[in-house]
Amino acid sequence: MKTILNIIWLVLSGVWLFLGYCLAGVILCITIIGIPFGIASFRIAVYALWPFGYTAVERRDAGPASCVGNVLWLVLAGWWLALGHIVTGIALCITIIGIPFGIANFKMVPLSLLPLGREIVPTDAPFASR
Repeated sequence: MKTILNIIWLVLSGVWLFLGYCLAGVILCITIIGIPFGIASFRIAVYALWPFGYTAVERRDAGPASCVGNVLWLVLAGWWLALGHIVTGIALCITIIGIPFGIANFKMVPLSLLPLGREIVPTDAPFASR
């Protein structure tokens, strides 16, 4: 079932969200300071491409640097990526068939706003990183 949902997701919104995260990652990796943010963007891009069967969990060893990094991320790229998830989620929720995919988009908004200090793990082992 996860595979079918992921294929439908890929067609409806996954490709566009993936490209948005990759664009943000490339722009952030152009500067030396933005490389950690670019890596986070590429990590979320893969999750946005194939989200069903995976979940984001907090890393307990993240530390204060990830908090500062999240504030910078929020200003540099987070708002635009979250806005993409919100617009896509609303568009998908208009149809009855798209409601589960719209809800999945809304669940990605917090991750797109504050990605540092989080890890993407399979849903059958959400506590594996702890």
